[in-house]
Amino acid sequence: MKALGPIHLICRDGKGSRRVPIGIIRKNATEGIRFNYNKQIIDDITQHSFIPYEAFPDLKKTYDQNVLDVFGQRLMRSERNDVQDFYKFWHLDSSLKDDKYYMLAMTQGLLPTDNYEFLVDFNPVKDLVFISEVTGLSHSKVSGDALKQGDRLRYELEPGNPFDKYAVKFYKDDLFLGYMKTIHNRVFYKTKYPLHVSVHGIEKNGILNRVFIKVSSHQS
Repeated sequence: MKALGPIHLICRDGKGSRRVPIGIIRKNATEGIRFNYNKQIIDDITQHSFIPYEAFPDLKKTYDQNVLDVFGQRLMRSERNDVQDFYKFWHLDSSLKDDKYYMLAMTQGLLPTDNYEFLVDFNPVKDLVFISEVTGLSHSKVSGDALKQGDRLRYELEPGNPFDKYAVKFYKDDLFLGYMKTIHNRVFYKTKYPLHVSVHGIEKNGILNRVFIKVSSHQS
């Protein structure tokens, strides 16, 4: 898949805390699937009490065996009754449902039992479409009535952000909502043409708790 670059293993201390890329999964035609931890932040992993992924305990090793078998355990099983709804929500090509790299990249491998997620570095291909999420809502505390599904959002690049040089801010008209997820935000800097962002799904309770967005290279 030309749209899919490396997948970054992300960890954070909990809801509202910063997402930290602690490892990376690479797919290579000759070397296969390889996983290693981010050597530049190994010290930070220790300082922040992050622990290695259980199946890959050695921070200095490059793993090249069973990488997708292990991480693929986070994917929804295809025999579930609601699997078609799942495919539709994440805008998946069901013909690729057995491609674990594709499925992990597109669905983020989210589980309610831990603070890991898998964020792919997308490439700005012609027919790019993916689902992501607005971050920072616990800080911005936007009213639950401010958005509805299908709303168009505008974005601004913020390369001077002290935490992420690829930061992207989202607005509904002039109302600041939050930021693009790290790693997913890089495609906004790589593209030569504006991307289109719309509200894909909302979870709210008085205020917006989660806002899922659809990002595409063409307006739909």
